[in-house]
Amino acid sequence: MPANVVIFHHTLRDAEGRLLDTSRGGPPVVNLEGSGTIVDGLEEALRGRPAGARARVAVPAARGYGERDERLVRRVKRQTLPVTDLQPGDRFQTGPDRQAPIVTVVAVKGDEVVLDANHPLAGADLFFEVEIVAVRPATPAEVARGAADGAGEA
Repeated sequence: MPANVVIFHHTLRDAEGRLLDTSRGGPPVVNLEGSGTIVDGLEEALRGRPAGARARVAVPAARGYGERDERLVRRVKRQTLPVTDLQPGDRFQTGPDRQAPIVTVVAVKGDEVVLDANHPLAGADLFFEVEIVAVRPATPAEVARGAADGAGEA
């Protein structure tokens, strides 16, 4: 099945209705179907919808950023980390590779640091309001690259 590029605006809230993210006031999201750049539950809900469609989409944690995995919370020696000045809540990438995990500092205890490699929204149900701006067939170049033209541009 040929892939489409879906261009949409979204507003994301948590279960309590708190605003977590929005594209309103900025450029819309440009997503190549199947590229893995948006959570599975949202991509499934958008598939097949036409331009101009609006929807409210509830995405359970398992179809969003996954359930929390306590095995991804670890104590490490401070001197082994690429960052020296650490405070709880800080986030950093663990290596120079773009694919290296991003971790959150949970606690700093003497020469040890507690790090959490779970996504900050792991375990959270997500609630999207979306408006599809446009839908078009993906070009062969976009499919080969695995990303839509304009994706990630601000």
